[in-house]
Amino acid sequence: MQKPLSVNELNLQIKGILEETFLSVYVEGEISNLVIHTSGHIYFTLKDAQSSIKCVLFRGNAQFLDFKPQNGQKIIVLGGLSVYPPRGDYQILCKKLISSSMGDLFQAYEELKRKLESKGYFGKNAPLPPFPKTIALVTSSTGAALQDMLRVASKRWKLSKLKVINTLVQGENAKESIAQNIAYADSLGVDLIILARGGGNKEDLWAFNEEIVANAIYQAKTPIISAIGHESDVLISDFVADLRAPTPSASMEMALPDQVEWLYRLQDLREALSQTFLYHLKGKKQLLEFLSEKYQLASFEGKLNTQSKQLEDLRKMLHIKLSLILQHKQSSLTLPLMLKNLNPLSHFEKLLDNLQEIYKLQNPQSKCQNGYAQITQNGEIKQLEELREGEVFELSNPKTSLLAQVLPKV
Repeated sequence: MQKPLSVNELNLQIKGILEETFLSVYVEGEISNLVIHTSGHIYFTLKDAQSSIKCVLFRGNAQFLDFKPQNGQKIIVLGGLSVYPPRGDYQILCKKLISSSMGDLFQAYEELKRKLESKGYFGKNAPLPPFPKTIALVTSSTGAALQDMLRVASKRWKLSKLKVINTLVQGENAKESIAQNIAYADSLGVDLIILARGGGNKEDLWAFNEEIVANAIYQAKTPIISAIGHESDVLISDFVADLRAPTPSASMEMALPDQVEWLYRLQDLREALSQTFLYHLKGKKQLLEFLSEKYQLASFEGKLNTQSKQLEDLRKMLHIKLSLILQHKQSSLTLPLMLKNLNPLSHFEKLLDNLQEIYKLQNPQSKCQNGYAQITQNGEIKQLEELREGEVFELSNPKTSLLAQVLPKV
């Protein structure tokens, strides 16, 4: 006999089957038994004339509601079936609530979204320029969104030029105006296009869910940011654009660099470059000093080697010359005469006589005996051109001496 299931096991099996089979349901009905809990969760029953089913919208999804649910209100629920095991109740876990008046629009939105996704319109995501020179703002020139964007831009980065392209952002002709102005902005050669509009209800924002606008965004060569409404508003333009911004103000923060941050970064970069430069300069200086010392040593050694070679060559030449002279003299001189001429003492006596004669010629005292006078100052011999006007000096020769003073030139 088969082992029986516990009640909890049965409910869990039913839960698994329901969640797998009814992963996504789209149900229309009327709200009853509405409870908005302090936690933010919303509990209610969805009913029609024949049946009812329990529903829950958890806080994470409830915060994006664009209307306030009320008992008796007709709505469309998007969600999936599940079971609450402790009571065995099955219910719809709602992801989204749509007012019945928006039901047809929502269905059109979902159909267009699937169509464009199948055509590859989503995920284009071209990179934004890091430092845009010119940005086209496709928005209403009288809207609050534009003022918010300009305020953020003035604080964040003042070097970018902002070109405002006035555009209808709601109403019957808004979709054509938006599409035409996107194409016009794309033709200007700007670096970035921001499509922007402030908050509003679904009907006010619907122009940005139109296929003609999606086509204009997709066909543009310029990167586009879609900044429509508030964070809870997700539109077709957001999927097709290269980047979605939750608000118009946020789009400027995404598009423009932060000048304060970049000033700090440039300061850090300057300090890093300065340190790197000084480090390399120190290294080059040390290398230069090393090479300079090495060059000087090599230069000295080279000169020494050259002079040594020249001296050796002279020695060899002298040796050859002396050999030739000796050979010549041997035939004409007797041995005693040769020995006399080669007498070292006689040679040095002649050398000493020559040196004494040179000394006499160079000795200042010797010159003074011939009519010259010697100039001294504080016991130090001076040249005439070394003396300055007004200085006192001594003139002397072996016979007399006198003091003199340098007078101004007449």
